[in-house]
Amino acid sequence: MNASPVHPGAIRVGISGWRYPPWRGTFYPDDLPQRRELEYASRHFSTIEINGSFYSLQRPEFYARWRDETPDGFLFSVKAPRYITHMLRLRDCDTALANFFASGIANLGAKLGPILWQLPPTFRFDLALLDDFLSKLPRDTDAASAFARRRSEKVKGRARLVYGECRPLRHALEIRHETFVDERFVELLRRHRVALVVADTAGRWPLVEDLTADFVYARLHGDEVLYVSGYGDVALDAWAKRFIAWSEGGAPEDARCISRTPGEPCAGRDVFCYFDNDAKVMAPRDAQAITRMLHDAGANVRLPDAMNEDAANEGLGNAARTPIADPHSAGARRTR
Repeated sequence: MNASPVHPGAIRVGISGWRYPPWRGTFYPDDLPQRRELEYASRHFSTIEINGSFYSLQRPEFYARWRDETPDGFLFSVKAPRYITHMLRLRDCDTALANFFASGIANLGAKLGPILWQLPPTFRFDLALLDDFLSKLPRDTDAASAFARRRSEKVKGRARLVYGECRPLRHALEIRHETFVDERFVELLRRHRVALVVADTAGRWPLVEDLTADFVYARLHGDEVLYVSGYGDVALDAWAKRFIAWSEGGAPEDARCISRTPGEPCAGRDVFCYFDNDAKVMAPRDAQAITRMLHDAGANVRLPDAMNEDAANEGLGNAARTPIADPHSAGARRTR
């Protein structure tokens, strides 16, 4: 790893989604009302990935409620609609994009973090198509507001067009087909300043770590079994070291890259990591464990409220992992 710079990027670790029946009585207390699950989870993680937006357009009042239920300094990432990525497959999608940016994400305000675009496993690399699509994505909230005004009748009457003070927008792209292992793809992402998602899928889809933007977006779907297996201490320690290297503007010496050309030098990159191995309720446990590891290593990790209280009252290093049971029910299947 490189020597620590003066201002390393911030590392945020969280979970993908927050409403899973098997988590009740394991991660969530038995007596916690379901309506308070986000409030509880946002005190235990510094970021959460909204994935309901992947299945259908959410409403402005939902985003406003989620904003109000979470503490200051918290960030959401938003998973973009599968209608755009899986059904339209990025073609003829201007109206769908406008509807998404009008659907209410503006109500997240300063808590709006990166937008995740996940391509389906059957989507092959198409340079011209991707170039056209990425060129349409708004790079700040003023541009998103202007795009949202092109919405269709579908969302009129239930739209939020005003984003408030202009802030940068970040985009991340997750790929699931081996044809993307192409240096032209990396060059394209760098030109558009879109992060290539570091996706650990237990070997099912490409795991690549090229640096293509001023931040890193990682999704950990399972160490050995997709969506199911947890990460042991050795695996978590290895990922923690990668997060630190990225946050310090460097890269792991054994980075798995497509391009032979490194990314542009950067004083520090923000790192967003989401655990998506929820089938056996491993995600909350692993996210909390790696956050403690990062803190103990002196990394610039954003601690959630609950861990800040632990650090103040008892010392974070002495805080035990939240005990997570391994119920027989793995919950409903979903597309991730």
